[in-house]
Formats: sequence, structure tokens, C-alpha cells
Amino acid sequence: MNVRAPATTANVGPGFDCAAIALDLWNELEVDDGEGVEIEGEGADELPRDPTNLGVRAYGLLAPIEGKRFRFVNRIPLERGLGSSAAAIALGLAAAGAERGPEALLALGVPLEGHADNLAAALAGGACVTVEGRIVKLASDAPLAPVAIVPRARTSTTASRGTLPATVPHADAVFTSGRALLLGAGLASGDAELFGLALADRLHEPHRPSALLDAVRADPPPGAGGATLSGSGPTVIVWTREPARCAASLRELFPDERILPLKVSPVGAL
Repeated sequence: MNVRAPATTANVGPGFDCAAIALDLWNELEVDDGEGVEIEGEGADELPRDPTNLGVRAYGLLAPIEGKRFRFVNRIPLERGLGSSAAAIALGLAAAGAERGPEALLALGVPLEGHADNLAAALAGGACVTVEGRIVKLASDAPLAPVAIVPRARTSTTASRGTLPATVPHADAVFTSGRALLLGAGLASGDAELFGLALADRLHEPHRPSALLDAVRADPPPGAGGATLSGSGPTVIVWTREPARCAASLRELFPDERILPLKVSPVGAL
């Protein structure tokens, strides 16, 4: 059995904990008869090579892991806000339960992942909204192309969530709900202007300070329609009409960071 699962960018500005988009950057898993866990690529020196591996645990929710050899090839950077954990879980679920639909697999995987938005996009592909276990796929693409700025530093999602306040001012809630509506409209209609207008948030981004996001917004690269913190960060996604020029500009501005011109993946784990 050979499967692959995409990276994801969650929240997408105002879509906190419910919106995510699958990206054309893939982890792979091969399951064969045998024993052991092998890992190549990202996290090869730190991820567990035993039954505690997230992908193996996800597989074990649907099928026995005894007598199976798991070989992972990872391309999604760890702890950078690009859904590496969701991809690992999606790989295990897809390998063991290929006949099940994305929502059925999501229900099984959420207790492992904790964040339904990332996992839903990794399973279904495209731009998804996830509410109470239901996956609504708004579009197979986005109106603007994503270019990722991936810092060397990492972010713990748990620690990042700890910075969020218990309440927000009414004005900030109204601002964010309006942008969330625009986000759905822009994605569903393919309207780049609406989508760009939607990429602002007062619910989580102000409480996750990012000098990188501030710098991009202060001096947008060519063709940029907006920028978002990817998940809880530290990766920043620049949404642009001119991905090649945008990426070239970002490499000059941020020579110490990894710049990844990406595409939206219309499909999820397969």
C-alpha cells in the first residue's frame, strides 16, 4: 500500500480553527509486510520509529499494525504551521481505510490530531471549512497562489494557543466574522479581490506576534493580495497573482528563510 498526504495551511486569516487549504507538498507512506518503522526526510532524526509514531497510531485505528513495515518519506517541515502532524495522521488513515470517505476518517483522526481543520483539508484536498465533523469543500483551488516563507525557528501549537485570550472585544469579533464571510465568498467564487480583502484577522493573529508577517504586510512583494500566518506559525503564506516574481522578491528580502512557491492541491490523501 502506497499513499501520500498534502501539507495544509490552516486558519487562512479569519477562519480560525475551521478553515484550511491543502498544499501541493506531500508526505508519503509505504506499508508492506514486515516489521519496523523507517523515516526519510523531514524529522528523520527525531520522529519515533515505533508504534507511538502518529502515522502508525492512525493506521492502528483501522487495521492491525503487527506484521507491517511502515516507510515514511517526509517533505513537510515539522512544527512550522504546515500541518505535518495532520499529514502523518492522514497517511495512516488513508493507508488502512482507503474505502472510507474523508468525514469518516476525520472522525477517527481528530482525537489524535486535535485540530479538525488541518486534518480535513489533508483528507479532502482543496479549500475546506470544517464544523462539527462536517467537511464543506468550498473550492479545489484558491484565487491567489500561495508562497510560503518558512523560518528556521519552530513553534509549538500548544504554546501558541496558550497566548490566545479567553475573550475578545465585540468590535474585533465583528471585524473577523465579516472577513470570514468574505473568505468563504472569495474562495467559492474564485474572486481574487474578495479573497484578498478577507485575509485580515483580529481573533488570533494579533495574539501571535510575527515580525515576519508584519514585515510582509508593511512592504508587500509583487502581486501580493495579502498574507496570513499559517496555522499557529511561524510560517507565513503570501497569497499572490505573480508567484515567480513574488518568490524571487521574498528570497532577496528574507535570505535566511526557506521560500516555497506552492500550489493548492485539489485532492487530499490518496
